[in-house]
Amino acid sequence: MKDVTAYIGQFPAEVQEILRQIRSIIIELAPYAEESISYGMPAYKLNKKPLVYYAGYKKHIGFYATPQGHEAFAEELSKYKQGKGSVQFPLDSAIPYDLIKRMVSFRIAQNQGL
Repeated sequence: MKDVTAYIGQFPAEVQEILRQIRSIIIELAPYAEESISYGMPAYKLNKKPLVYYAGYKKHIGFYATPQGHEAFAEELSKYKQGKGSVQFPLDSAIPYDLIKRMVSFRIAQNQGL
């Protein structure tokens, strides 16, 4: 799959809405980020460096802000299942859009060397 709109379109309507919301957050905060599909999921680069990735799954949304993006929010993310550089937001709970916004903003600052 090469297109983020097509990627999102393959999910049930309620998951599509969540994925569209996450996409909107990233585009709003990083309007110059390059959008693509990488590792089979929506991926964003800023200044030719990875920014964030996200993906839809059967029971959760995966969000990938690289290890540093997760380390900075370790306390807030502690209630979610995690891997190195990844977090799973369950579909049966409210998606923490404000936290996602802050993580994307953090990654933008990191990416720009601020």
